[in-house]
Amino acid sequence: MSQFYPSDQLGFAALLSDAERAALLRLRTVLDEHVRPVVNEYWERGEFPEQITGPLVGLDMMEPAEVLAAGEKVRGLFAGFRNFELARVDASVATFYNAQSGLFRTTVNLGGSEEQAAELDPSISSYDLKGVFALTEPEHGSDIAGGLETSATFEDDERGGSWVINGAKRWIGGAAQADVLAVFARDTADGQVKCFLVPTGTEGVRLSKIQRKACLRIMQNADIDLVDVRVPDSARLARINSFADVAACLRNMRSDVAWIATGAAAGAYEAALKYVLERKQFGKPLASFQLIQEKLAQMLSNVTACLGMVVRLTEQQDHGLYKDESSAMAKMFTAKMLRETVALAREICGGNGIVLDYDVARFHADAEAIYSYEGTHEINALIVGRAVTGIGAFR
Repeated sequence: MSQFYPSDQLGFAALLSDAERAALLRLRTVLDEHVRPVVNEYWERGEFPEQITGPLVGLDMMEPAEVLAAGEKVRGLFAGFRNFELARVDASVATFYNAQSGLFRTTVNLGGSEEQAAELDPSISSYDLKGVFALTEPEHGSDIAGGLETSATFEDDERGGSWVINGAKRWIGGAAQADVLAVFARDTADGQVKCFLVPTGTEGVRLSKIQRKACLRIMQNADIDLVDVRVPDSARLARINSFADVAACLRNMRSDVAWIATGAAAGAYEAALKYVLERKQFGKPLASFQLIQEKLAQMLSNVTACLGMVVRLTEQQDHGLYKDESSAMAKMFTAKMLRETVALAREICGGNGIVLDYDVARFHADAEAIYSYEGTHEINALIVGRAVTGIGAFR
């Protein structure tokens, strides 16, 4: 097999089956035809290109036809490369897709009862039910485990009871396009964190777009106010009864973000490589200069190291081995390598590296958001540190 990705030097994509690669090529075609031509324009405008949603959703990439027809299960490795494929084109589009395929779907499948998961997953996979993960609050991000303030109070009645939710959420990506919000709130009765599927049209729910973002500008993040929002008891996900249960979901989600970070690094490298091969200075291509080649080698090494980490992590998870410290380490490392890679990409493109026309500027800016979301570098480092020392350095 010829190299499936220009940035996959060691050929990790060879671990994919023929059916999985065929599905990814179908995704690549849609990205090249519908997404690449418009992302820079919409990034500059700070708007989401709604016209790409139909083509992306129509691919059924959560349950791809090629994989099912081959009698194969949809593996975590395929899902990882799906995120990689998306992110090497645009980090916002990957984040948007993963809000549904990763964050929301994982929350329902891990946090819901068997009956809830069985009922909802087909609609989530088909995008008939669009949802988002609403955990972070205006005053609580890294300390959300102990600091979560959104409250839920159960009120019994003849119809089985209902919950009244009050609070606020922030940085909720894709909320305006969602049908339901997976809202995490603290039960006023026992002080434990629970999760509720709240329709966006419910009385008392107010969404407002976060303005003036300097990165991930395509992704529409929202502030959400919840004032006396009432939902039936059936809206509560049955298997989320503490923050430990939330952490089990986050363990999976950090792996998804590590793949996105790796894909964005690959996209920056590929864009920079294309630029230096075409751009001439002193009468010859920039790619012919020793210092440029050294930076390209470092960028490719970063992507290769990240791919090695996320592939092995995902293989372990496909075999049922999940460790908080492993997914935290992967997110920490890949986001750091992304930051270094996009800086080198911007550097070798010179002045053109700060304009959107060559894609590098977009990757450079978006890397800052990826570096922080789904756990900052510091928090993920402390999760790893706690595992290797047995000592928790944060509360």
